[in-house]
Amino acid sequence: MKRFSHLIALASVALSMSGVAHAQSKPDLAAGAAKAAVCMACHTADGSRGLAANPILQGQHPEYLVKQLTEFKEGKRKNAVMNGMAAPLSTQDMIDIAAFFASKKPVPGQARDAESVKQGESIWRGGIAKKGVPACAGCHSPNGAGIPSQYPRLGGQHYDYTKAQLVAFRQGERTNNAQMTAIAANLSDKEIHALADYIAGLR
Repeated sequence: MKRFSHLIALASVALSMSGVAHAQSKPDLAAGAAKAAVCMACHTADGSRGLAANPILQGQHPEYLVKQLTEFKEGKRKNAVMNGMAAPLSTQDMIDIAAFFASKKPVPGQARDAESVKQGESIWRGGIAKKGVPACAGCHSPNGAGIPSQYPRLGGQHYDYTKAQLVAFRQGERTNNAQMTAIAANLSDKEIHALADYIAGLR
């Protein structure tokens, strides 16, 4: 699959993050599907558009998913449910689960607030110079597809989830990305709303 041309590199990235010295793990989609069964209650059978409070995982970059699972396991990212779910996972489990969800084609979402979507687009594409907020598109790409192994796909993500994460970064409740903490610190409630809604409709 085209999406997995970079997955061999994923193994070494994930292993280095977890401190494991072995080098040659490869993703197993079939194993990932089986291991992801416990994830499906919250993230649906293919990581698609389930409850708005839970992130959409389908089509997400596998490197990003492994990084988040690793940080949940290590306690660098706090979430009572996910800390517990990630705790028993091995690095290979994470690689397999990430590969399974990443293999699913993203389903487009939709913005819902026509009045604020233009503001969201302005911030996404141009940032807010007077606040030192950079353009989101610089890291997450103009269409929200992100950059594999560096920045996650955001396009089509649930409004509720994106808003909650931006607020958590701003309030210092989510601490596993210093860059996002610094950016969100300069966003108002109105700007977060506009961004989250615009992101929901990106494709």
